[in-house]
Amino acid sequence: MDIIANYGTTLVLVAALFGFLMAWGIGANDVANAMGTSVGTKSLTIRQAIIIAMIFEFAGAYLAGGEVTATIRNGIIDSNAFADTPDLLVLGMIASLLAAGAWLILASYFGWPVSTTHSIIGAIVGFAVVSIGPEAVQWSKFGGIVGSWVITPAISGVIAYFMFISVQKLIFNTDDPLNNAKRYVPFYMFLTALVICLVTIKKGLTHVGLHLSDGEGILLSIAISIAVAFAGWIYIRGQKYNPQDDSKMHFANVEKVFGILMVITACAMAFAHGSNDVANAIGPLSAVASIVASGGEISSQAAIAWWILPLGGIGIVIGLATMGEKVMATVGTGITHLTPSRGFAAQLATAATVVIASGTGLPISTTQTLVGAVMGVGLARGIAALNLGVLRNIVVSWIITLPAGAILAIAIFYVLQACFS
Repeated sequence: MDIIANYGTTLVLVAALFGFLMAWGIGANDVANAMGTSVGTKSLTIRQAIIIAMIFEFAGAYLAGGEVTATIRNGIIDSNAFADTPDLLVLGMIASLLAAGAWLILASYFGWPVSTTHSIIGAIVGFAVVSIGPEAVQWSKFGGIVGSWVITPAISGVIAYFMFISVQKLIFNTDDPLNNAKRYVPFYMFLTALVICLVTIKKGLTHVGLHLSDGEGILLSIAISIAVAFAGWIYIRGQKYNPQDDSKMHFANVEKVFGILMVITACAMAFAHGSNDVANAIGPLSAVASIVASGGEISSQAAIAWWILPLGGIGIVIGLATMGEKVMATVGTGITHLTPSRGFAAQLATAATVVIASGTGLPISTTQTLVGAVMGVGLARGIAALNLGVLRNIVVSWIITLPAGAILAIAIFYVLQACFS
């Protein structure tokens, strides 16, 4: 308690610095793999991806995150265990932010798409065990985390597989793929808009004063999605296409149509990511700010200070711009060859899985969801279409993320204790 009383402002400033670093890592890794399919298929340039990430990450964090965030991510540790020693929790959260941020930046340097959620959970568990003991950790939660390594990619992979198979059967494997694209792509636009609207209305609009019942939310989502599909139909009809492209069996015109969809699904991915994973950076930072402001009182939830969300948003965008290219390359071109139609199937499957997870409480990693979806698209063309060496490296990086975060957090926690004691 003396540490909080004597060094309160310093602790918040250090936490803000490390929270910014964590957000930087999220931008370099998670946002990069969310945008990787769009950049890999050349539907978006890196600059356009950054602009979309700026807008929709902020929108997702604000609408779906609201003004209140859980201070201890996923309830992985028992906050009551720190009731008599809140200074240990503050130092531990600061150590967790630096540990998880450092691991994410290291993984981004090597081009590994890892889970930011698992990075911060591993770090929090590490400091909790050495500061209070194993009893401070709710070990039952780990079953869901380990299960998510299999369940989440499997769900998104199955959805992406059947999504791409439907595109093949309805459009590409027909006598007139371009006209069939014009006919069916508005339907896919409807599905995409419906997914975006459902996650927005289900998770976010209550925080901006709009309270809708489930029925009203579904009806509003359907109405908006029909409007998007109609606007897409008009836009596609107005585009100029080269009739020679399809005669060469390159299906370039059809891919141009799906390129339009990729922009919409990129927005959906950025929004879904903002609503789920930005809390990995701002949750522990909010915990530190709240505990210091209250003089050591620990609450399970706390209002986000006005400066925290912009700090996280700016860190994410800078991380994407400075270090996101390698992870984009791994997801966009390393796992399997992606075209706009394949990338669309992967991104829509990922966004749909996020909606399913948010509605059922399934533990989720945006990274693992997207990688599973890209695998599903690759499997639709046969196992030979997948780069198994890249997939092996990705899975290994997933497994070592939890212990890596824990080991780093323990070391940093001891250093912080020595500095502030």
